[in-house]
Amino acid sequence: MAVMPMFPLGSVLMPAMPLNLRIFEERYLKLLGDLLGEETPEFGVVLIERGQEVGGGEKRMDIGTIASVIEIGTTEEFYGLQSVGSKRFRVNAWLPDDPYPIADIDFLPNLIWDDNLMPARVHLETKVRRLLAFASEFGDLQFGADVEFSDDPMDACWQLAGVLPVGQLDQIDLLASQSAEELIAKTNEIVNEGNKSLEQMMSTMEQDFDGES
Repeated sequence: MAVMPMFPLGSVLMPAMPLNLRIFEERYLKLLGDLLGEETPEFGVVLIERGQEVGGGEKRMDIGTIASVIEIGTTEEFYGLQSVGSKRFRVNAWLPDDPYPIADIDFLPNLIWDDNLMPARVHLETKVRRLLAFASEFGDLQFGADVEFSDDPMDACWQLAGVLPVGQLDQIDLLASQSAEELIAKTNEIVNEGNKSLEQMMSTMEQDFDGES
């Protein structure tokens, strides 16, 4: 068990994925100041299940990812930090905010890479890039089809899951994977469903266009 400062957000952080934050709220400015004094600054990130990021009182999910801080900086306009997801955890109990959220957590086991999964990982990357290219035709995405992935195969699997333009509950389901094989399979299933949805949207748009012609 470990006691960890927490930063509930409206998004899910995956291992090996970047997280950049601009910090304005007073309680998290205090967290930022405390991190400056740490030799290895890190904090937990959990998804807000209900409520808002600002003001407190939100309901939080009990699974999350540690954000390892890479850089803390300030400008004339804001305070901020750059970090990357590392270990996953599950919350045992929320402690009183002091003044920012704090939780007692257990770390979840790291997923173990199996080289036999490499063909599936490579195939999945091809499908993810195609999906991102397809989805970009319908709107702006955070990650494009040319996004770079880690040379570490396990990190790359987390990144393939992390760049998908999917809902938060799907992201939580991916984060809870208990093996590399399960993570690849779940990501592949989401990619297939995403392609089907986009194809249906494209078909509907074409039918509407034909009807107007």
